[in-house]
Amino acid sequence: METKMKLCVVFGGISSEHEVSLLSATSVLTNLDREHYDIVMLGITKAGRWLRYTGDVAALRTGEWEKDEAHLASAFLSPDPTIHGIVTLKDGTAVTERVDAVFPVLHGKGGEDGTIQGLLEMAQIPYVGCGVLGSAVCMDKIIADLVMDAAGIARCEWDYILAGDEADFDALEARLAAKLGYPIFVKPANAGSSVGITKAHDKAVLKAAIELALQHDDRVLFERFVDAHEVECAVCGNRVVTSTLPGEILASKEFYDYEDKYLAGTSRVAIPAQLSEEKLLEVQAAAVRAYKTLCCTGLARADFFVERGTGKVLLNEINTLPGFTDISMYPKLMMDTGLTYAALLDRLIALALERKEAAHG
Repeated sequence: METKMKLCVVFGGISSEHEVSLLSATSVLTNLDREHYDIVMLGITKAGRWLRYTGDVAALRTGEWEKDEAHLASAFLSPDPTIHGIVTLKDGTAVTERVDAVFPVLHGKGGEDGTIQGLLEMAQIPYVGCGVLGSAVCMDKIIADLVMDAAGIARCEWDYILAGDEADFDALEARLAAKLGYPIFVKPANAGSSVGITKAHDKAVLKAAIELALQHDDRVLFERFVDAHEVECAVCGNRVVTSTLPGEILASKEFYDYEDKYLAGTSRVAIPAQLSEEKLLEVQAAAVRAYKTLCCTGLARADFFVERGTGKVLLNEINTLPGFTDISMYPKLMMDTGLTYAALLDRLIALALERKEAAHG
């Protein structure tokens, strides 16, 4: 009889993408093959409390899992490699539980920025997704842009400020208007799923957009508007890296925002993207190059603009733990290659084990 792998799925988190994580984790937990995996569910509340959850997966979607006291116990991932797993606190007793691998289904800060990856490196537990460096670099849009510029990876014109630089707003606005022109996209340096992003058409909106972005981070990114096809590739691998052909977001709004992605469900996708075969292959190759340049492993979604008129392929960003909901592009792209959702999860877990073995011989 096959011995099941003990897999810890971590969900929730402290970021503004907490609810998205719950949706992604619901899909992951629903599709994992229970004949191969003995699953431990470890949730993190918005307040940062860690809880081992033994209740119904369906309660994650609504957030009701947090209220199910009968199926909750305080628990945490231990950094101690001799424990190699989680510690659960119940009735005044600490119980250790070894796990074989961790799937951190966490988006944004605290999950996609290298922090939980650092904890798992200390614990010496294999985990799905990018490592510490790749996660941290890709999460910080400003650092990622600096790396892309240094590597010669094409992207749109951009600029940034630190908190406090907005004090002389007139001078800042004049600089941005001259360099980027309106409309200008304004983004927090560290946020995902289009949280805190504004498309500023004029000076007044730009000022409000900066104030909004600063609510999410103390550094703000500015980007030139690009009239383009918005396309995405699903990339996976460690030393051997492959990418799907790009799919295209057909947004129902002026830009593909948080609500359109996860709440309204009104955006549409085209797989493959509505581009020539030559351009599809160009984007695919660019996705692999960007993935390697930004130190990604395991998986990532590479987002591009293909500029209308010029046909220029411009990297927008790389998401190291993209959405895994039933409407998310990453699983849709991978399943279009012939994989089932369950087989995709198996592959990502295998890549986590492969990277751990390669690192420790």
